[in-house]
Amino acid sequence: MAKAEAAGVTEDLRHRTVELEGLWLPDHTVYLDNRQMQGRPGFFVVTPLQLRGTSAVVLVQRGWVPRNFQDRTRVPDVVTPAGTVQVKGRVAAPPSRLYEFSAGDSAQGSSRIRQNLDLAAFRSATQLPLLDLSVVQLGEPGEGMQRDWPVVSSGVDKHYGYAFQWFGLCGLIALLYVWFQIVRRFVRPRRERSS
Repeated sequence: MAKAEAAGVTEDLRHRTVELEGLWLPDHTVYLDNRQMQGRPGFFVVTPLQLRGTSAVVLVQRGWVPRNFQDRTRVPDVVTPAGTVQVKGRVAAPPSRLYEFSAGDSAQGSSRIRQNLDLAAFRSATQLPLLDLSVVQLGEPGEGMQRDWPVVSSGVDKHYGYAFQWFGLCGLIALLYVWFQIVRRFVRPRRERSS
């Protein structure tokens, strides 16, 4: 029951802009492999952030860094500020999963480079009180990362299309009514008189 309620809260918060304040936990940074930005392969950098004044921790998808093709095991240099930081972001689901050939994150052990990040397994391995959501960090590129995330569509364009369709149908019905109920009454008597 509590899990379903937490999922509902997460769904209600999804895509909302938030500002967080807390401490980075860089020892638990994970690099999600095979992620693309602007058509280039690389890593999504995911770092836990311990929220200020609480023990709660949230995963922050901080940005994207390019892959080193000479040494596939080399982790890119990413700046992680020490001390209290403020992070502006958007609430999101945990990082999306890609296809993998192994049995999952448990097969990867404590590797910093991973194909996927299972939130429950990561919580168990790190013993961090992780929330059931993540935050996608917004803002200008910085700290060695790009943040050109896809724009979230609110679906409003679809509603504009439906509105146009219904107004068009209403206009058509109005034109047909005028033609058959008014115009044809005046046109038919004139034809009958002329013949």
